[in-house]
Amino acid sequence: MTFAVQQAVNAFTVGAIYALIALGYTMVYGVLRLINFAHSELFTAGAYVAFLLVGALGGTGHPGLALLAALLTFVAIGLFGVTIETVAYRPLRAAPRLAPMLSALGVAIIIQNAIMLVGGKRPLVYPSLLPSGTFDLWGAVVSAKQVTIFLVAVLLLAGLELFVNRTTLGVRIRAVSESLSTASLVGINPNRAIALIFFIGAGLGALAGILYASFYGVATFTMGFVVGLKAFTAAVLGGIGSITGAVLGGFLLGLIETFATALLPVLTDGVVGTEYRDIFAFLVLVGVLLFRPTGLLGDQVSEEAMVYKRDF
Repeated sequence: MTFAVQQAVNAFTVGAIYALIALGYTMVYGVLRLINFAHSELFTAGAYVAFLLVGALGGTGHPGLALLAALLTFVAIGLFGVTIETVAYRPLRAAPRLAPMLSALGVAIIIQNAIMLVGGKRPLVYPSLLPSGTFDLWGAVVSAKQVTIFLVAVLLLAGLELFVNRTTLGVRIRAVSESLSTASLVGINPNRAIALIFFIGAGLGALAGILYASFYGVATFTMGFVVGLKAFTAAVLGGIGSITGAVLGGFLLGLIETFATALLPVLTDGVVGTEYRDIFAFLVLVGVLLFRPTGLLGDQVSEEAMVYKRDF
């Protein structure tokens, strides 16, 4: 019982981070049918920007300073995401689908190298921006950091769901996701809606980077690569293009990865250790692509329908 509870707590912690990052992938894909490979580097950039802001604001002595640094990071990385869309993606909307994807890969490489030049190659010892302390839950040790990560993620995910489905801006975003040209005809500015998607998605990715680095106590300029691929797997698992699917996929992937990693040394009698934890995410990705390409909550859409809806 204690083992199951402990692993479930660990799974929901990492799953919450995957879900936050996956939202950036799924929102952009839902509107532009584009896999934004630069999103994983915005996750890393968020951690580094918050690190610099915390230092500039005088350290982590006051919880309000950490919250202020997180809010400023959200805005800064969100605006950076809008800039990337304007410069690297918008001019390629009429190009073949491969062109913006290659542009996204180029942007990702540029951001990663820029982070390396500014922050250095060595890992950063990350300050704790989350509450400290632990408590017992049915024999399992639960930290205040884990509870905070889960609650913050749930609040952000619920807020985004309400924003997209209950506000005027959300209606405009959903209209643009259906058809750029039709949305333009009814008076909606597609560029503004798309810019808002990039702002929110990049900001959420940045907050996920802060939570991730604060929880593990370290940040590296390459950390977004593997974590980003896992979050992309979560988006595909839940049904890329679906906000609910991204959340579901994030938590499911966290459960699969955590329990499989914990059980693997036991089942193999120590021959295979926890260092192989990353393999499970990619096994899930391969399995989903083979047996359910649309994901758990994705809609079955024919190729003809995709071509008909495509505006770029």
